[in-house]
Amino acid sequence: MAAPRRTAQNARAVIPQLAWSQVSPAPIVLISGPEEVLAERAGHRLRDALKETDPALEIHDVDAATYTSGEIFTLASPSLFGELRLIRVTGAQTMSDAFLNDALRYLDAPADGAVVVLRHSGGVRGKKLLDAIRAGAGGGIEIVCAEIKRDSDRFDFARDEFRRARRQIEPGALRAVVAAFADDLAELAAACRQLVDDTVGEITEALVDSYYGGRVEANAFRVADAAIAGEHGAALVMMRHALASGADPVPMVAAFASKVRTMARVYGVRGASGQLAGTLGVAPWQVDRARADLAGWDEAGLAGALTALAAADAEVKGAGRDPVYALERLIAVIASRGSAR
Repeated sequence: MAAPRRTAQNARAVIPQLAWSQVSPAPIVLISGPEEVLAERAGHRLRDALKETDPALEIHDVDAATYTSGEIFTLASPSLFGELRLIRVTGAQTMSDAFLNDALRYLDAPADGAVVVLRHSGGVRGKKLLDAIRAGAGGGIEIVCAEIKRDSDRFDFARDEFRRARRQIEPGALRAVVAAFADDLAELAAACRQLVDDTVGEITEALVDSYYGGRVEANAFRVADAAIAGEHGAALVMMRHALASGADPVPMVAAFASKVRTMARVYGVRGASGQLAGTLGVAPWQVDRARADLAGWDEAGLAGALTALAAADAEVKGAGRDPVYALERLIAVIASRGSAR
């Protein structure tokens, strides 16, 4: 993954701010941000790198919220045989005053042969300490684990999972696995790992379907694809099958909304897919797919589809009496290219 974008919070930082995959030993390693999957990976990668350097690595875990005064200095002190020390501090977002005071003192003179990893998931607690680290005190680095929200970021994450494993995956298969786990990065990471570990050769769309075809999100996007293509009957059959398999109308409407809104944003806009992707906050393949989906649609049809989506979204969330009927009506509107039936 690319190096994280700077935000207003870290714009004045002078220390290196890196992606989780770029973590390396430093006297202080600040792992910030709410994305736990990336934070855990950064911590594991750092631990493994230190163990390669010194198999006798000492590892100590400290809870910043229940910290005892003086503890960090004791743990960082050189042992009899001079092994490397890794001190992993969790819960820094709820740190005690004792930890804050000791950590600020520790930054003035970090111990030789010790790596202190500070995990701070967000919030204002400990801001003075974070500001000091980011200003260069202690000679540290920061691993920024920002929350992954955009479809394009999830797509990049999954793509990089397979690249690191040196496995080929079809574009359609990659889209399918991302769609199947659109709401949970930990599950997406586990799914990528399972496909890598359990299969050989190129990962195909059929292979992904055999593993995860029953996922609600994947079924929802198939229903949306069929309706957008004008296949009213096929979309209804898939929708009913999905509901019978345990799907809920709410995420199904969300799948329609995701695709139709991208189509509306792409409609009539000229430019290369890569350029538009950066502007719209989606992946280039999503721009290409939206342009293909727009065949047969016009501006009035898109407006009608968006209106129908808003109504269906409200109805499946409690404003209507029959969410299934609301979904069926939405499919009819979408399949007719936005015209009410």
